[in-house]
Amino acid sequence: MTTWLPDDFVHPVRVPLPGGHHLRPIAGSDTDLDFPAVMGSRDRLWSIFGPAWGWPAADLSYEADRADLERHAVEIAAHESFNYALFDDANTALLGCVYIDPPEKAGADAEISWWVVDDKVGTALEQDLDDLVPRWIGEVWPFTRPRYIGRDLTWQEWLALPDRTPQA
Repeated sequence: MTTWLPDDFVHPVRVPLPGGHHLRPIAGSDTDLDFPAVMGSRDRLWSIFGPAWGWPAADLSYEADRADLERHAVEIAAHESFNYALFDDANTALLGCVYIDPPEKAGADAEISWWVVDDKVGTALEQDLDDLVPRWIGEVWPFTRPRYIGRDLTWQEWLALPDRTPQA
């Protein structure tokens, strides 16, 4: 059991966005939509997340993606970390993800990052997500010092921060 979140915290299961889109916790059953979204945007995603997370690998397989999503679902259920997928209202297209993680680096109580698929970069949907995430985190989540990686600081700056020391 983690002490990262209050024991009584209930994570949102659906977060609406304008234009008929929403966020919801990702599941292994989303692989059919996640795999093409990730691999279709793989080069750009690697340029963002690769140095920090080693993701997504050029040889990521469908099975490895499914295992990753199933691991995320277990982490979500245990409140260890959260991966919210961005969907159209019909749940027929996965268009991005939002990650809410316990801090790896000193100076924050949560680390949040997000992305949209290549063909949504620069669109109203990306702007809606950029506007929503910090507001949603501030209004719904119990953090006092969230860090928005790739927004408040670059991924390179984040990598250079000292690691968080475990609390005794």
